[in-house]
Amino acid sequence: MQVRRISLIFVVLVTALPCLAGEVAVLKNGFSIRYERREIVGNTTRLYVSADGSSFVDVPTAEIDRYEAAPDLPKNAFQTSTSKQTATSPSSTQPAGFSILPRADLSTVVNEASDRYRLDPDLVSSVIKAESGFNARAVSPKGAQGLMQLMPGTASELGVPNPFDPAANVNGGTRYLRELMERYDFDIVKALAAYNAGPQRVERYGGVPPYYETRAYVARVVKDFNKKKIAQKMAQKNSSAKARTTSKSATRSTAQHSSPSTVQARAQAN
Repeated sequence: MQVRRISLIFVVLVTALPCLAGEVAVLKNGFSIRYERREIVGNTTRLYVSADGSSFVDVPTAEIDRYEAAPDLPKNAFQTSTSKQTATSPSSTQPAGFSILPRADLSTVVNEASDRYRLDPDLVSSVIKAESGFNARAVSPKGAQGLMQLMPGTASELGVPNPFDPAANVNGGTRYLRELMERYDFDIVKALAAYNAGPQRVERYGGVPPYYETRAYVARVVKDFNKKKIAQKMAQKNSSAKARTTSKSATRSTAQHSSPSTVQARAQAN
């Protein structure tokens, strides 16, 4: 997913693509987004995640791998509570070594939790940024606490005794996010909406709830996640270009140093 700055002002032709309601866009990063319809806006594909078109996500067309028919969700897909998932989870107890870290290396904490629950650390980091702005002591007006803004009840179900412990909070929040991703068949938009507004509201509305806060939250996380991926691709591209330049310079240098010896050898032969 890419964000491009365009210096020239021009009219963008918006082309609507017909598609079946309830399709899934499978992204190259492995995530999927369930949508009702889509439009092409320049180099971007706009995926409308609500039937009335009031909620959408912009995705660079080049980052979409394919489109698939959306699978039917089982009727009991939302009946499993977080506490039940906790009981069946392989990591239902608090992992050892998650003590309070006054000056915790957040990158290490995020990477460890992401690896444990098989999520992209950039996604977890984007959620933390949107939830607390990386403030481990943050408390919302509704009582959500810590880096990933866990409600006391949710924290207890996830086995997080102290939500202000950065490592324990990120571990619990990442675990919960993984559970939501699995529940919504890795539809990142629905998972994020459920993280913000609760799974029961996503079920009630069949997707992103019609709340400005939730829609803005999903868009904010997706945008930040996309920026991280763009930066990584640019860094890889620049690194590859630098490596090629270095290789060419080394080849030229070798050729220049070998030329005198070659000429001398020919002179002696003559």
